[in-house]
Amino acid sequence: MTSAEGPPPFRFRPATEADFEALLDLSVRALRADLERLGRFDPARRRANMRKAFETGDLRIIECNGVLAGCIGARRQPDHLHVFAFYIEPARQGGGLGGAVLRALLAEAPDLPARLETLRESRAARFYERHGFRRTGEEGVDWLYSLPPRTAGEGREAPP
Repeated sequence: MTSAEGPPPFRFRPATEADFEALLDLSVRALRADLERLGRFDPARRRANMRKAFETGDLRIIECNGVLAGCIGARRQPDHLHVFAFYIEPARQGGGLGGAVLRALLAEAPDLPARLETLRESRAARFYERHGFRRTGEEGVDWLYSLPPRTAGEGREAPP
């Protein structure tokens, strides 16, 4: 798909226990290369971290035409929107789906800054920077990012 065609239509649905293994597999495929680069890939830790993200109840499935295309978690805190566990199927990356999902999620809480963490020097870090997030710190192998509150109609992507 070219970017001129735009992202595919998608919908959110709550993650259920039946989705866990598929989401764990997706998270491994999405993170493994960066975790190995950082010397941090451990299947047991990946399972535990995905379980922790899953059990919050805030994880949503991203579906395109009824097919699992990814997942994203977001939890509204008193002073920010915490975004976590955002994975897009590798074969679907680069076609605008991730940006469309992120914009839809951020539109749900435009009054709050958004915060997230991502693995240091990952492709995900560049993705978030393109969407206006700014690095605010570092914690272990993660870079911390923040995006100020958005106003109605405000664009998300930084200019090229």
